[in-house]
Amino acid sequence: MSNHPANTLTLVADIGGTNTRVALADGVTLLPETIRKYSNAKFPGLETVLRQYIEDEGGVDCKGACVAVAGPVRDGVGTMTNLDWTIDRDTLRRATQAEHLSILNDLQAQGHALGFIDEADITTVISAPEASPHAVRLVIGVGTGFNAAPVFQTEKGRFVAPSESGHANLPIRNEQELALCKFVETAHGFPAVEDVLSGRGLERVYLFLGTQAGDPHEKSAAEIMASVENGSDPQATEAARLFVKILGTVVGNLSLVQLPFGGVYLAGGVARHMAPYLERFNFVDAFRDKGRFAGFMKNFSVSVIEDDYAALTGCASHLHNLYT
Repeated sequence: MSNHPANTLTLVADIGGTNTRVALADGVTLLPETIRKYSNAKFPGLETVLRQYIEDEGGVDCKGACVAVAGPVRDGVGTMTNLDWTIDRDTLRRATQAEHLSILNDLQAQGHALGFIDEADITTVISAPEASPHAVRLVIGVGTGFNAAPVFQTEKGRFVAPSESGHANLPIRNEQELALCKFVETAHGFPAVEDVLSGRGLERVYLFLGTQAGDPHEKSAAEIMASVENGSDPQATEAARLFVKILGTVVGNLSLVQLPFGGVYLAGGVARHMAPYLERFNFVDAFRDKGRFAGFMKNFSVSVIEDDYAALTGCASHLHNLYT
């Protein structure tokens, strides 16, 4: 017998490149005790992950299911960028038997979470004047990949527009950044934002700096950040500094495109690990370095979302708003 009431709760999932997080929600409220994490490498596809979760939760009968996909979603079909899975409504229906179904891009889910995240889990990096409740907000994900999604609060509810911003060209401001673009291009054929502003991107920046110095060697992103913390490797510190500078430039560019007077919110594991160093490595200067629009950039606040389960909350909020 199930541990949960039938046809009452919704199943929500955040599908990353490495792991899938699954939980149950009651309306817009995530049930923390139901959160489980599964290694994608152990499963052939999402359907088997969700079936395993439902079994682990005692055969729960869900009234709805919403999943967030780390990749583009078109016409209700999600394609993973860093995983060979395709997710559609039939897959969700077979796995969950739920009546109400939805598939979101993972940044869309983060956008739907705004307003439902505990204030203690939001760290302010740049303050700005208070804005209207209907002002546009912008969520930017920096983790395994990079992406952004504007959040619009309309009279008919919240609309979070999808994008694939991480696959736009890297900006170039100086000779070092041009050399970095050429370094990335040689290895990957195209210098995209995600090739630098991601976990793997930080590793590429580190290798690039070593190559320039005539001592090319690799470190994982975790090792680089540990070296920054303990000060044991000047190259790691320089890699983080260059990463933060380019991040500031890109976040500033996206802010000028979307005009998020309601604030910019950085999400994702890399963003959280970089948060303590944004001030030290002059994120603010890079963010506002827009010539005669430098003063205008003071209209935009920037914060970091520290809640690792925000996408799950966003899925719950989205499904609740759709069907109530």
